[in-house]
Amino acid sequence: MCGIAGICHIDGPDGVSLNGIKRTIGALCHRGPDETGIYLDDQVGLGHARLSIIDLSSGTQPIHNKDKSLWIVYNGEVFNYPELKKDLLRKGHRFYTTSDTEVVLHLYEEQGPDCLKQLNGQFAIAIWDAKKKELFLARDRVGIRPLYYTVLNNTVIFASEIKSIFTNENISRRIDPIAMDQIFTFWTTLTPRTVFKDIYELPPGHYLKTSGGKVTIRKYWDIPLYSRAEQSDLSPQEICRHVQDLLQDAVRIRLRADVPVGCYLSGGLDSSGTTALVVRNFNKDVRTFGIRFDSAGFDEGKYQNLMVSYLNVNHTDLKATNEQIGASLPDCLWHCEKPLLRTGPVPLFLLSDVVRKSGYKVVLTGEGADEIFGGYNIFREAKVRRFLAKYPNSQSRAELIGQLYPYIFDNPRLKRTLQSFFARGLDQIDDPIFSHFIRWDNTSRIKTFFSQELTEAVGQYDGYQEVRQSLPEGFERADDFSRAQYLEMAIFMSNYLLSSQGDRVA
Repeated sequence: MCGIAGICHIDGPDGVSLNGIKRTIGALCHRGPDETGIYLDDQVGLGHARLSIIDLSSGTQPIHNKDKSLWIVYNGEVFNYPELKKDLLRKGHRFYTTSDTEVVLHLYEEQGPDCLKQLNGQFAIAIWDAKKKELFLARDRVGIRPLYYTVLNNTVIFASEIKSIFTNENISRRIDPIAMDQIFTFWTTLTPRTVFKDIYELPPGHYLKTSGGKVTIRKYWDIPLYSRAEQSDLSPQEICRHVQDLLQDAVRIRLRADVPVGCYLSGGLDSSGTTALVVRNFNKDVRTFGIRFDSAGFDEGKYQNLMVSYLNVNHTDLKATNEQIGASLPDCLWHCEKPLLRTGPVPLFLLSDVVRKSGYKVVLTGEGADEIFGGYNIFREAKVRRFLAKYPNSQSRAELIGQLYPYIFDNPRLKRTLQSFFARGLDQIDDPIFSHFIRWDNTSRIKTFFSQELTEAVGQYDGYQEVRQSLPEGFERADDFSRAQYLEMAIFMSNYLLSSQGDRVA
């Protein structure tokens, strides 16, 4: 990962402090330790902290186009850049680097914001148009790479992390009570809100543009929704072949790098499947990394060992002790920039250090597979609960719940608790958030421990209603799985997994 930061006076030239830009990018050097770069004029300043992955020798940012009217700082990777570059070369564009960053800049020069629809990758982009005096910020479709901003006195200040924005002494640090309510309901804030008042996160699949003294934000992509009528008529065998082809291609283009690429290997289906695709098709000598735990209930070492033996890979594992996790939690929180409801990000934070010390900058993971393929229990829970609501007298009720959580059903007291838990909200089967409501509601009970001051500040705010109102057109026509999948991806995956357990701990 890299870090980007900048400042833009949207009303016109007002002077930009070089030392100010240096401070903002200095706060991001943990993201890009290899080198830093700055572009500065009287209206805008752009900064970049680089972690070099592609074009190690000449990919220094900021990068400009031929006449230096466009400048870019960029965090991420666009995996289909060679194909995009070929098309741009045919149209007469010329390049002075071999980096994907320059391809993105020329594609923007050619197509403007529409270029985002062609980018296959993970990115946060900042482009300054020196002729039009316009700033363009954009974020990838699902929010793998972060981008934050604030607007202060007609000045846009942006960065990959909030701590960089806070290097500006004119920006106050105030906790947002509504954000705290959201975190202790959904495990995360709902974009564009962050933990801090007046600091915003550019939502995934959106871009921001300044023009004529105004700031506009537009959505260019959203998670697709499907009704039963739109489901494929392909056979299961054809679907499997198609999915395998897509996965193999996704792995292939993600191995495009000028540095070694490793894999996380937990022993679970997702990371094991990704690693197997790498070994069988691209690199049989791939290096893998995994985590072990003190507690037998969490440790997946035996499954890791099975996959290591089966795939014959060079594997390194880290045993994350309870003491290590506790000691590293403050550092992890500093990176995550929001409260955590569990310590899950900490072992990944520790493993990232092992990866770095092993000489690796890039690893492939299995994140996102559960959301796409319905691997989480919450998808099955929603289906079971719909059955419970429709058939309240069915003898299969207890059996279905028991199949979901057999280890809980072995304990009579926990069995009753689970049955009571699943019975909640069964009269709200038409609620668009039906699939997730009982889990969110269960988490929200933590808020009974809020201070009186915080409770009063939250007031009558209703996070569930905010989610309902944010749902896209056509949500009500989608099938049950697509709706549950949308909620899981748009809220938990984009705002928590890819952030607190992804970008921030890498």
